[in-house]
Amino acid sequence: MSVQYKIPDYVHISQDCKQLISRIFVANPMKRITIKEIRSQAWFMTNLPKELTETAQALYYKRDINAPTFSTQSVDEIMEILADARTLSKPMRSLSIYGWPHDESEGEDDNNKEENEEEEEKEEDDEYEKTVKAVHDTGEFKIG
Repeated sequence: MSVQYKIPDYVHISQDCKQLISRIFVANPMKRITIKEIRSQAWFMTNLPKELTETAQALYYKRDINAPTFSTQSVDEIMEILADARTLSKPMRSLSIYGWPHDESEGEDDNNKEENEEEEEKEEDDEYEKTVKAVHDTGEFKIG
């Protein structure tokens, strides 16, 4: 039994990858590359996360599951992160302009603040439009 394969010319792969493929596609299973050999092959090891290296995997599976786990964060830091995650933050401004209901617990000050902000935006828009109209009318725009 013979095995024949050809990698198309448009497929660009490294020499290490070609070597690995040639050792995988061997008809005789006794001569074929083993998983252990694959895991130590140069192409396979390229950019392999260190957690997946054979050494790291061996340490992981030999660890005592009853032993305390190690973290670079202190217990206080972890508890603070958990507390922050449980706390809902309030939106910076009301979302009622998007059709979402306004939180009634917010005071009138928030409503007035939003109205003032909207009025200021309208005034800025009006000022911009006046400037654009003046430039169109005169053909001049003065900077500064």
